[in-house]
Amino acid sequence: MSVVFVPEKLRGKAEVNQETLQRLLEENDQLIRCIVEYQNKGRAAECVQHQHTLHRNLIYLATIADASPSPNAGKTVAD
Repeated sequence: MSVVFVPEKLRGKAEVNQETLQRLLEENDQLIRCIVEYQNKGRAAECVQHQHTLHRNLIYLATIADASPSPNAGKTVAD
Protein backbone atom coordinates (compact mmCIF):
# COMPACT_ATOMS: atom_id res chain seq x y z
CA MET A 1 0.00 0.00 0.00
CA SER A 2 1.20 3.50 -0.75
CA VAL A 3 2.82 5.53 2.00
CA VAL A 4 0.42 8.38 1.24
CA PHE A 5 -2.64 6.37 2.31
CA VAL A 6 -2.78 7.84 5.79
CA PRO A 7 -5.89 7.74 7.97
CA GLU A 8 -7.77 11.04 8.09
CA LYS A 9 -7.01 11.61 11.80
CA LEU A 10 -3.26 11.37 11.17
CA ARG A 11 -3.05 13.56 8.08
CA GLY A 12 -0.89 16.63 8.46
CA LYS A 13 0.78 15.25 11.59
CA ALA A 14 3.42 13.06 10.01
CA GLU A 15 6.89 14.48 9.65
CA VAL A 16 8.07 14.54 6.06
CA ASN A 17 11.72 13.61 6.02
CA GLN A 18 14.25 12.51 3.44
CA GLU A 19 13.63 8.82 4.14
CA THR A 20 9.89 9.15 3.52
CA LEU A 21 10.47 11.06 0.29
CA GLN A 22 13.00 8.48 -0.90
CA ARG A 23 10.59 5.60 -0.19
CA LEU A 24 7.89 7.41 -2.12
CA LEU A 25 10.21 8.01 -5.09
CA GLU A 26 11.22 4.34 -5.07
CA GLU A 27 7.58 3.32 -4.94
CA ASN A 28 6.84 5.58 -7.91
CA ASP A 29 9.69 3.96 -9.84
CA GLN A 30 8.21 0.53 -9.17
CA LEU A 31 4.71 1.71 -10.10
CA ILE A 32 5.97 3.06 -13.44
CA ARG A 33 7.70 -0.25 -14.18
CA CYS A 34 4.49 -2.16 -13.37
CA ILE A 35 2.40 0.19 -15.50
CA VAL A 36 4.68 -0.32 -18.49
CA GLU A 37 4.66 -4.09 -17.98
CA TYR A 38 0.87 -4.24 -17.72
CA GLN A 39 0.50 -2.00 -20.78
CA ASN A 40 2.74 -4.35 -22.75
CA LYS A 41 0.62 -7.32 -21.64
CA GLY A 42 -2.66 -5.58 -22.42
CA ARG A 43 -3.85 -5.72 -18.80
CA ALA A 44 -5.66 -2.39 -18.65
CA ALA A 45 -7.49 -2.88 -15.34
CA GLU A 46 -4.28 -3.49 -13.37
CA CYS A 47 -2.60 -0.65 -15.23
CA VAL A 48 -5.29 1.84 -14.21
CA GLN A 49 -5.05 0.84 -10.54
CA HIS A 50 -1.32 1.57 -10.53
CA GLN A 51 -1.80 4.80 -12.47
CA HIS A 52 -4.20 6.05 -9.79
CA THR A 53 -1.70 5.28 -7.04
CA LEU A 54 1.10 6.95 -9.00
CA HIS A 55 -1.06 10.01 -9.57
CA ARG A 56 -1.86 10.26 -5.86
CA ASN A 57 1.84 9.97 -5.00
CA LEU A 58 2.79 12.66 -7.50
CA ILE A 59 0.14 15.03 -6.20
CA TYR A 60 1.42 14.44 -2.66
CA LEU A 61 5.02 15.17 -3.71
CA ALA A 62 3.92 18.30 -5.58
CA THR A 63 2.03 19.51 -2.52
CA ILE A 64 5.13 19.03 -0.36
CA ALA A 65 7.28 20.84 -2.92
CA ASP A 66 4.85 23.76 -3.10
CA ALA A 67 4.76 24.06 0.69
CA SER A 68 8.55 23.92 1.06
CA PRO A 69 10.50 27.15 1.10
CA SER A 70 12.63 27.64 -1.97
CA PRO A 71 16.41 27.71 -1.34
CA ASN A 72 16.52 30.94 -3.39
CA ALA A 73 13.57 32.61 -1.65
CA GLY A 74 14.03 36.33 -1.28
CA LYS A 75 16.75 36.60 -3.90
CA THR A 76 16.35 38.65 -7.03
CA VAL A 77 18.02 38.23 -10.39
CA ALA A 78 20.42 41.08 -9.57
CA ASP A 79 21.62 39.37 -6.34
